[in-house]
Amino acid sequence: MNWKNEEEARNYIKEIVAQYYRDFKERKEKFREGERMPYAARVFDEKEMQALTDAMLDFWLTTGRFADKFEKDFAKWLGVKYVHLVNSGSSANLIAFTALTAPELGERQIKRGDEIITVACGFPTTVAPILQYGAVPVFVDVTIPQYNIDIDRLEEACSPKTKAVMVAHTLGNPFNIKAVRFFCDKHNLWLVEDNCDALGSKYTIDGITKFTGTWGDIGTSSFYPPHHMTMGEGGAVYTDNPLLHKLILSYRDWGRDCICPSGQDGICGHRFDGQFGELPFGYDHKYVYSHLGYNLKVTDMQAAVGCAQLEKFPGFIERRKHNWQRLRNALESVSDRLVLPEPAENSEPSWFGFIISAKEGSGIERNKITKYIEEHNIQTRLLFSGNLIKHPAFDEIRNSFAYRVVGSLKNTDFVMNNAFWVGVYPGMTDEMIDYMARIIIAAIEEK
Repeated sequence: MNWKNEEEARNYIKEIVAQYYRDFKERKEKFREGERMPYAARVFDEKEMQALTDAMLDFWLTTGRFADKFEKDFAKWLGVKYVHLVNSGSSANLIAFTALTAPELGERQIKRGDEIITVACGFPTTVAPILQYGAVPVFVDVTIPQYNIDIDRLEEACSPKTKAVMVAHTLGNPFNIKAVRFFCDKHNLWLVEDNCDALGSKYTIDGITKFTGTWGDIGTSSFYPPHHMTMGEGGAVYTDNPLLHKLILSYRDWGRDCICPSGQDGICGHRFDGQFGELPFGYDHKYVYSHLGYNLKVTDMQAAVGCAQLEKFPGFIERRKHNWQRLRNALESVSDRLVLPEPAENSEPSWFGFIISAKEGSGIERNKITKYIEEHNIQTRLLFSGNLIKHPAFDEIRNSFAYRVVGSLKNTDFVMNNAFWVGVYPGMTDEMIDYMARIIIAAIEEK
């Protein structure tokens, strides 16, 4: 094959990839009852495969032009000033927390022994960076049926050592941002929104509507395949604060002081004329480290997939809402025995999943219900850790000063024993939602 130029060659290759998708990857059959139904799955077409091919042909491999494009487009879509891609949502949480430990923050710097208010009913990587650094997570209970932080416990949880609130929006349902934001402002605390399960959710305060993840000082997202959109692996950290933006970038990129992107030198024009720490004058600024950081960058191939996904994302959100509401309506007939989820006041959730709890005294056992549902080829999930402090990871620190608990965590334990959830991802059709509802109802009737 003789091509006139590289662009012509690329277009030819990408068209072959598109045809491959249409011939071998595109689903052409309707859902059949009893077919395996995952709680989440990638929703993509030839556009993602072509974008991935385009990045592969560049063979830049590390962060590059597609990452730059995604960060700019995603920032514009969210309505924030700064977005930095990372290699996972867990890394996003790590960077978000670590940025708050920087000495540049002065009196607001989080130091070892300082306290961070959070919940035990969630995913462990919201809490892991706190413990790993040597700060103290302060666990408060959640409310049901929102499954989010109990704002009535915030003042009780606060102490002279409290520096931040770091908490997630559960399965797309926003926590009470108005109350938490007011509390943080009152006590001069940082607010980190773990937005990994809620991308696209909206919340309104005093007539102003914004996306979750943008009300706090820092927001985080995950692009793991089950999440709202995917890069395979990947995540993002975002903020409007210019100092936090600089710190996030430093900790993500080895802890370096230099702002030059990978592969570029001397953007500031002062590469060899600075004085840093106890280094000799003029030490190459590209190798000056102002923090002890990591390398958590995303690859350009992942970012290319994200660029294609972002174009589809508004449709993904609407489909998640549709699927959640259809399932909610269908399960109303068994609401006397099940706790069905409710959206938070002043919110418009972009649902990650549909959470269900067996009511106390209903005679329903969660494990028997999920076993029945799984036997009918519908995938179920628990609400992550249930109660994190009950896990083996806490064996060595249980009942120690490494963490603090406010109250009894009664609802957290209820979730651990009674709750599960099923998917509402945008690849689900009405037929799939209706089948899932029938099986869940049958499981309840059989107990």
